[in-house]
Amino acid sequence: MRLERAGLEASPSVNTRVRYRVVGFLAVLAAITYFDRVCIATLAPRIMRDLGLGRVEMSYVFSAFTLAYAFFEIPSAWWGERIGTRKVLARIVIWWSLFTMATAAAWGFASMAVIRFLFGAGEAGAWPNAARTFSRWIPAGERGRVQGIFFMGAHFAGGIAPLLVAALEPRLGWRGVFLFFGVLGLVWAVWWLRWFRDEPSEHPSVAAEELRLIEKGRTDAASHSPGLLWKVLPRNRDLQALCASYFANGYGFYFLITWLPSYLEEQRGFSKAALSLFAGLPLLLSLFADVLGGVATDWLTRKFGIRAGRTAVGFAAYAVAAAAIFAAAFVSGATLAAVLIAVAAAMSMFTLAASWAACLDIGGPHAGIMSAAMNTSGQVGGILSPLVLAYIVEGSGDWRLPLVIMSALYAVGALAWLVVDPRRPLLGGERRTAATR
Repeated sequence: MRLERAGLEASPSVNTRVRYRVVGFLAVLAAITYFDRVCIATLAPRIMRDLGLGRVEMSYVFSAFTLAYAFFEIPSAWWGERIGTRKVLARIVIWWSLFTMATAAAWGFASMAVIRFLFGAGEAGAWPNAARTFSRWIPAGERGRVQGIFFMGAHFAGGIAPLLVAALEPRLGWRGVFLFFGVLGLVWAVWWLRWFRDEPSEHPSVAAEELRLIEKGRTDAASHSPGLLWKVLPRNRDLQALCASYFANGYGFYFLITWLPSYLEEQRGFSKAALSLFAGLPLLLSLFADVLGGVATDWLTRKFGIRAGRTAVGFAAYAVAAAAIFAAAFVSGATLAAVLIAVAAAMSMFTLAASWAACLDIGGPHAGIMSAAMNTSGQVGGILSPLVLAYIVEGSGDWRLPLVIMSALYAVGALAWLVVDPRRPLLGGERRTAATR
């Protein structure tokens, strides 16, 4: 019946690739989110000077975003399940774009903190709703690679953001930079509403062969009551382990987009020219990690099954990240320290495709809410990361201890992956044994 509604029964031999356009749209979405997040870290010294903010006050500004993001993440994902991701993602992007532009109007600590809190409230749910979109549009065997491409879009934007901000800020001022990035999101939202549909069967360009490929083995609807979901979710040990590992990911990531430029300048003595490159290096290096992590988890899944395909990637990558960031804290060479931080960041991002694909594997029709719960734990790490660093550095002047803390968290993340088994559905049902189930 879905094929008839879409008008596809007349062309059963046509194999379209509309799902890849969906991936492209969401990769651009990911890029815009990181432009809007990362630019404030690069502009932080100018903002602090103009608004008279100290390091701790600026940390609270950073954390205001992540606090709101964490608070509204799961409700926004639930909303996407109820009314569809087409409308919810458009609302999310319009909201955050307007408050990105509103950042240009801040006049002091209180106004900046409130605006960034509202910005975070608007952006919350963007990635879980993207994950839910993938769960409806992408076959199981392609999900690792697709998640890798999605994160590549984000980290490409994050990597070039310092360079782009450095080029724009002398011409536009820091306030003008926020206006520029806000407009990008509004343009995306208009095109998304015009083109996207919640279900492949509803899109006029999807042919019958592609629709069959997408829907093969897919759970089309939630078959359990909402009450059972909220009862089971917090007790699910796979989700608990994913949350532990993602807390480490978020903690480390928010160091990169908040205090890394200051660390490289104050502690390692980088010039402004070198700072633009090395502040963006972790996210630029993460481009390769994003894609390779997705390819690796899909390949291992096909070869050894879904548990090995997800777990091996998560464990190994976090173990390397822990070693690299620990070494960065104690090496004497500034360039070597910056490179080690970039390696640690990239290996942490190597796990992203496996993490989000595991949420799709385990969550089924509730993939959006499950990924939102995992991502919320990352935002909690993001709330704490800039504050812990600011208090440690202000109190002791020691930049090494924050890096050692990150190393320990990455080690915990590696161990947590040993618990995860994507073959166990969130709400029961048939145990998955095949690579693509």
